[in-house]
Amino acid sequence: MHHVQYLRRKQAGAYLKDKFGFGSEKTLAKLASIGGGGPEIFYAGRLPLYVPEKLDAWAQGRISAPVHSTSQRSVGRAK
Repeated sequence: MHHVQYLRRKQAGAYLKDKFGFGSEKTLAKLASIGGGGPEIFYAGRLPLYVPEKLDAWAQGRISAPVHSTSQRSVGRAK
């Protein structure tokens, strides 16, 4: 049986910050309330829960392709 690890929002924010250097509990809360653009969320009643694999996928999707200068940033994001 596969054990799924669920993180509460505060833990999920710390996980993102530790692993990727960005993200926070407040960012996740804002994205959840405005909809779209955030990682997938599961709920236990009213309690939002996050899965590390979904947080990883979301964070990787926000990291751009490598560039050599800031003028190249508008070229596009990594897919």
